[in-house]
Amino acid sequence: MRSSRRQLLLGTAGTLAAAALPRSAHALFQNADARADALLTRTAESFLKLYPENATSLGIDKEQRAPLKHQLTDRSPAGQRKIVAHLRETLGAIGKLDMNALSPVMRTNVEVVQASYGSGLEGFGFGYGDVAVGSWRNTPYAVVQNVGAWIDVPRMLDTDHQVNTREDAEAYVDRVESYAEQLDGETQRLKTAAAKGVIAPDFLLDKALRQLKIARSGNTAGWGLVTSIANRTAGMEGDFGNAAWMLANDKVAPALDRQIAELERHRKRATSDAGVWKFADGEAYYAWALRAGTTTTMTPDEVHQMGLDQLRAIQAEMDAILRKEGYSQGSVGARMEALAKDPRFAFAEGDPGRAEILQFLNTRIADIRGRMPQAFNTLVKGNVEVRRLPPEEEPGAPGAYGGPGSIDGTIPGKFWINLRTTSLHTRFSLPDLAYHEAIPGHVWQGEYAFKLPLMRSLLQFNAYSEGWALYAEQLADELGVYADNPAEKLGYLQSLGFRACRLVVDTGLHAKRWTRQQAIDWFVTANGSSVEEVSGEVDRYCAWPGQACGYKVGHSEINRLRDRAKTALGPAYDFKAFNDAVVLGGNVPMTVLGHVVDRHIAARKA
Repeated sequence: MRSSRRQLLLGTAGTLAAAALPRSAHALFQNADARADALLTRTAESFLKLYPENATSLGIDKEQRAPLKHQLTDRSPAGQRKIVAHLRETLGAIGKLDMNALSPVMRTNVEVVQASYGSGLEGFGFGYGDVAVGSWRNTPYAVVQNVGAWIDVPRMLDTDHQVNTREDAEAYVDRVESYAEQLDGETQRLKTAAAKGVIAPDFLLDKALRQLKIARSGNTAGWGLVTSIANRTAGMEGDFGNAAWMLANDKVAPALDRQIAELERHRKRATSDAGVWKFADGEAYYAWALRAGTTTTMTPDEVHQMGLDQLRAIQAEMDAILRKEGYSQGSVGARMEALAKDPRFAFAEGDPGRAEILQFLNTRIADIRGRMPQAFNTLVKGNVEVRRLPPEEEPGAPGAYGGPGSIDGTIPGKFWINLRTTSLHTRFSLPDLAYHEAIPGHVWQGEYAFKLPLMRSLLQFNAYSEGWALYAEQLADELGVYADNPAEKLGYLQSLGFRACRLVVDTGLHAKRWTRQQAIDWFVTANGSSVEEVSGEVDRYCAWPGQACGYKVGHSEINRLRDRAKTALGPAYDFKAFNDAVVLGGNVPMTVLGHVVDRHIAARKA
């Protein structure tokens, strides 16, 4: 089974390379690969013990892993130290492997873990914030408007934690109790950060406090934490709803109160300085966050200029379309603002408009699903459902986000859409959002990772994940979805421009000392986005330094590699084969993606 998974990673390239090797080399690879595979298997199991929610989201918290379903990640300072110890131990073990003796496929597997763990260990060295090992965002703030157990745990329990048996229900209740402990663990980390002078900006704390108080009011656990288990165990022996309510009332609510009180102490010391430059080690922190977010060594100045250059090129294309549509006066940004105000592209207000949006998205996803055989030889299911974000989360959340479900398909992938107001979205911008978050974007790409060794399914890199999602938007355009709708083509191009703006704004905030208002004003003027949308986006960049830069950097690198493949292969270049190579190679740093494409080129030439 593992052998077939490894062949799948690089497809024909790996098979052809192996066939050309002498028998002695085969034996060398087999022995070295077996040692590396055993190490990665042990590493995956250790990783799951540290991050048990991953086992739940992947649907593998069963049989020998069943105890994980009762647990949550330890968010306390002691839990953070355990993660650091795991990173160090694993990197030490990788250092003892003979990398030159590994097959190309296994070397890629090891390099992915090495890159993820090395970056994570560097991040933990700062001693504050949240380091997302193998995930897509880092933040200097353990709790803020879009970070913390108060968001993650209730949503995970409601959407990912399956309740089919009494044991499942007991595990849910155990996690509710652990939830209170994790809130207190993060509160302790907030105190440590404050002692280092790491305090979120006042405008982020104001948002976070409003949201936490919503979570604390009414249903004391927020997001239907109690009603979720009560509804799903109706008719089951045992009153699990009452057990969850008692824990929510006696433990979760007081823990939320303690966290709110700590954040209120932070608020008294907070300033409106938006960027991490204000920290004693802020320049070093941002340099690391930018490397982690882009998996490159680009400097803030280089990223900033890249954003300006790409925005200029994108808007030149938009200008030509706008003129044909009768919008010829003013900047591209101003003309896009005017287009967004056209009643033809608006949804109704309130719940009727929310229902319209959900139906609109489902229709577009069904259409693009039918086009996937034109872009890929190897297809996945694309198991996805569109859901509204929990209302308590919406004020501090981006416009949308998505990701794949469980390996066995019992938990569908999610396309979470922010519907705090229907004016956040237009009919010309939503199709592109569906392609980014669902198919062929995050949900679609994530399902290919399920075909890889478990450790590879557990790790992702922001620049690849978001770069692919932008490339997915591009694929939709190349498959002709906008052929008869120039306004929607403008929505797609504005999305690309939006991501180019992110390069400018993120570096502006954290390296060039822009204010929040300066960032909002520049963004609105440059891209024609609404103040409502941009304000939330800027707040997100303040909380997640570097993450927003991964999109356009990753997208540009995938296209650079595609151009390289076209040039190298000439008539042998195949659109579908290239797309297969990128998704079957799995989620990797940009440097490793170059190796994957090189091996694809070699295989096609052979």
